Amino acid sequence: MKFKYVRIQGREKAVNTNWGKGIFSMCMQMIQDEVMDEEDRDLFLEIDKWFSEILPYPPQCKNQEKVICYFKTENTEEMMKLINPAMWLLERYNHPYYVVYTNFPGEIVYEDEFQVVVKVDDNEVIEDLQPSWSPKDE
Repeated sequence: MKFKYVRIQGREKAVNTNWGKGIFSMCMQMIQDEVMDEEDRDLFLEIDKWFSEILPYPPQCKNQEKVICYFKTENTEEMMKLINPAMWLLERYNHPYYVVYTNFPGEIVYEDEFQVVVKVDDNEVIEDLQPSWSPKDE
């Protein structure tokens, strides 16, 4: 199966979206909390600088609206080479993260060549526990 979008996010949720923080937020939080050593901090800041120069900064993100971002998989080969060191930093400092692939990110409110920005839906669906389909013990 081929996926259109990918997002790297953490377990910790952002207060404005109630979704897992993205990789840039997680790494920046570790810098602000002085978790990273100087060499690793400098590495992340170089990664962040490259992305800032290449990727347009969506206005919804600047305004800290209730949105999350996904990379487009069709254009991410070079970006993923540069995001891999940031993922390595998360692993180095034992910071859990998930790589989420999807074809249905939600309502797209911004799009450019490399990324989409998706409006966070406040209507979280919580369903009742369905009957178990696992075999019964004999």
